Amino acid sequence: MERADHMKHRLNYSVERAVMDEECLQEVAHRHPRSSPSYLASRLKRSMRCSVSSVRARAASILPVFSWLPHYSRAWAVSDFISGISGGIMHLPQGMAYALLASVPPVYGLYSSFYPILVYFIFGTSKHISVGTFAVMSVMMGSVAEKLVAENHFSTKHNVTNLTTEDVGALTEERVEVVVALTFLCGLFQVCMGLARFGFVAIYLSDPVVRGFTTATAIHVMVSQLKYVFGVSPKRYSGPLSLLYTIVDVCILLPQTNLGPLVVFMISTAVLIIVKQLNNTWHHRLRVPIPGELLMVIVATVVSAYVNLDKRFGVETVGEIPSGLRPPTLPDVTLFKDLYADAFIVAIVGYSMVISLGRAFAGKYHYRVDSNQELLALGLSNIVGGLFQCFAVSCSMSRSLVQEASGGRTQVAGAISALFILVIILKVGEFFQQLPKAVLASVVIVNLQGMLKQFSDVHTLWRTNRVDMLVWIITLVSTLLLNIDLGLPLAIAFAVLTIIFRTQLPQYSLLGQIPGTDLYRPVEVFSQAKEITGIKIFHSSATLHFANSELYLAKLSEKVKLPAASVSSTNGVVQHGLGSSESLATLPAVPHSIILDLSPVNFLDTVAVKTLKSILNDYGTLGVEVYFASCQACVMKQLEQSDFFTGAVTKRCFFASVHDAVLHIQGLRTERCSNSEVAYETIL
Repeated sequence: MERADHMKHRLNYSVERAVMDEECLQEVAHRHPRSSPSYLASRLKRSMRCSVSSVRARAASILPVFSWLPHYSRAWAVSDFISGISGGIMHLPQGMAYALLASVPPVYGLYSSFYPILVYFIFGTSKHISVGTFAVMSVMMGSVAEKLVAENHFSTKHNVTNLTTEDVGALTEERVEVVVALTFLCGLFQVCMGLARFGFVAIYLSDPVVRGFTTATAIHVMVSQLKYVFGVSPKRYSGPLSLLYTIVDVCILLPQTNLGPLVVFMISTAVLIIVKQLNNTWHHRLRVPIPGELLMVIVATVVSAYVNLDKRFGVETVGEIPSGLRPPTLPDVTLFKDLYADAFIVAIVGYSMVISLGRAFAGKYHYRVDSNQELLALGLSNIVGGLFQCFAVSCSMSRSLVQEASGGRTQVAGAISALFILVIILKVGEFFQQLPKAVLASVVIVNLQGMLKQFSDVHTLWRTNRVDMLVWIITLVSTLLLNIDLGLPLAIAFAVLTIIFRTQLPQYSLLGQIPGTDLYRPVEVFSQAKEITGIKIFHSSATLHFANSELYLAKLSEKVKLPAASVSSTNGVVQHGLGSSESLATLPAVPHSIILDLSPVNFLDTVAVKTLKSILNDYGTLGVEVYFASCQACVMKQLEQSDFFTGAVTKRCFFASVHDAVLHIQGLRTERCSNSEVAYETIL
């Protein structure tokens, strides 16, 4: 019944026009001569034109704050203030907790929650994301710091007492230098990519890669917090299989568990889970979510200071938090040679998080996020952060959702959260010196719940796309076993490899006409698609290039029922011969015409051009005419720049659509038959 109603209410249309080959199409459509000197000169003249409006537009594109701040509505101020305070409340515990993941003291997490946010306020284009510390980025930074600055380099064994002491201050200072240099270099990469308009680079981090990587990183983060949970001191490992070594070491040390931090962790985790559940259940009634993390940090600090948890029960605390801001200093550039590979990976991961979440909010609230400007904004945030002792930042989904739910309308909310953190740094920071690290570990692990839920992706992808499921699993396993720095590049390479295989092995089919329409579909898939007598319409699901040109030739010969093509390669040129001794008499049901549907082809390399030329020549020797349909303008331009259109090959064999080509062939055959009948009657 629904199908009948749908058929009844369909719109009908009819178009009467001439059959269009490429020459007619270019005449009717008036193709722009983009390579002509006059066209290039006019483009250059327009770009050099200077006026007040153009200067304002360019200033707003570089400094987006000038495009929206002058139009800021006072009605948004209260919502942005509440949202900013809510975000700042989350920045405080998360900043300190994620600093431990980055292998630096907690105060550096507060710095990272201040400077970069102010820079993004000026240069960013997303109104809702919360830029700042992020667990994945932090653990990547910490992994690099621990790899380059190992603990055993700062340990001294005394011959008399046979005890080993560690210079914690020197170790921390060295790791801070590495993290700061890595942050600065990461920012340089992001700024350079933004200026070069490389905002598209995030597409190489597909959704299965990102979700598999963040899931594996969440496991890395959880394992790194076990030492604070059980109060043990496992060895530091880096490189492949370091995660497994750490887990084994922690298991060996479990009999030495300190009950003090374990109890603190369990109580903190239980409270945070309950508060999060209340926020989820009552989010429609709560104007602002209950700040469970902040309340837990404050209460734990007060209890720790009052009970002396560190001295009485051996609970490790945050320690000294210096008040005030540090002066800007240049990073140690001599470290860059050891960091550029890791910095590039961190830059890509951080940007992919920002642009994916930014686009999600932009789509929801109907505004535009500039991918290249986001690269520039994030890069400047990290460069300035590197100068002021911060570690690399991205955006946090949990903070962004809280910022949105509490009424945030613009980037002003982020600026207010930065000012909130500034007050903490200047006036209140010393209060948190007695905060147990087990509480920060609880904050980290509870906030990873969302990432761990991504394991359900395996079931979803099994039903929808098993290639993507394989990419997800390979990303997870490689990141877990080979560590973060090696796992992500391997995952990206594998994802790209699946694309190469799928483009190298596309689906080839013959198209048939749906009766009464100008639509053509694969005859193997649609039962009503009927082949046209004497015409073979060949379609490939992927573009044509050097890697699949031989397969293209073989499948074409197979589909049109001709003998297998003999394909050889000489000096990189594909040569295709059907055999000059073949004759039409020895080939049953040979078509008189072949149409190659070029609609999926978006570029042609030199091998592909020569492949198309060889098809024209070789099938022409058999008396089979070859036509091309639906050729894109960029591909036509490549053919024009090559030596394709020489001799008898003209644009007359290229048609705007498959149906145009079919009508041309049928009209041509009818005309030839009429001429043959006239000639036969004349002879008689």
